Amino acid sequence: MISKKRQSKIILTIASTIIALIWLSPFYLMIVNAFKSKFEIFSNVLSLPSEWKFDNFVQAFIDLDFLNALTNSFIVTFLSVLIIIVFSSMAAYALARNKSRLSGVFFLVFVSAMLIPFQSVMIPLISIFGRMELLNTSGLIFMYLGFGSSLSIFLYHGAVKGIPVSLDEAAMIDGASRWRIFWTIIFPMLKPITVTVMILNVIWIWNDYLLPSLVLSQKNATIPLRMFFFFGQYTKQWHLALAGLTLAIIPVIVLYFFAQKHIIEGVAEGAIK
Repeated sequence: MISKKRQSKIILTIASTIIALIWLSPFYLMIVNAFKSKFEIFSNVLSLPSEWKFDNFVQAFIDLDFLNALTNSFIVTFLSVLIIIVFSSMAAYALARNKSRLSGVFFLVFVSAMLIPFQSVMIPLISIFGRMELLNTSGLIFMYLGFGSSLSIFLYHGAVKGIPVSLDEAAMIDGASRWRIFWTIIFPMLKPITVTVMILNVIWIWNDYLLPSLVLSQKNATIPLRMFFFFGQYTKQWHLALAGLTLAIIPVIVLYFFAQKHIIEGVAEGAIK
């Protein structure tokens, strides 16, 4: 006779397996069909390839101008995430340590900004940046700082509140400035939340299509923009597009696996404390 505890564990395992398979099914479809010919994809999208075509990846690599697109994506993502981390962590530290009512209002404004959809400010934003001649990589990075700061400040703010103020006071007694206190004492203690902020913003910025499509030229196009090379008016090269997508997600997956142990810890630390 199986105990109730054992039954619950079996049911939970089955349910978890089903949910995991549902979540992983898009990756299965993408990777499996990346090795098929165009005809075979339309013949049976769920089956394994009858012949594994590695030529799809070679052709996608060439057609995408993958090295150039990868470089553009890396520059935009790295600089954007770096700037978001630096400014958001400093802003959160200042807001958390300043107990004034004005500080609370500023924090509320940052949190409220997460509710504003990009589409509602898209046209005026592009119009303003166009007049300032900032529709380029620099302007895109500046936009990402604005859109990415709200959530980042929210997470950092919760983490900073969990660090005792006595550490700041002890450092001040020893003659340390606010700048030195933050970078040598506080910021190193924010490593879990920093990794979380980094991962969340890397995934968002690396895969973003809409904002770069409005700002960047074809010369500076990122990987998501170059992916539309395979989708013409009269034909869609799904075998090459899926191969290109597989190549595009590899850097983010590698980064995630190296940093995954910090993600849940960082989100919990920033949201609860």
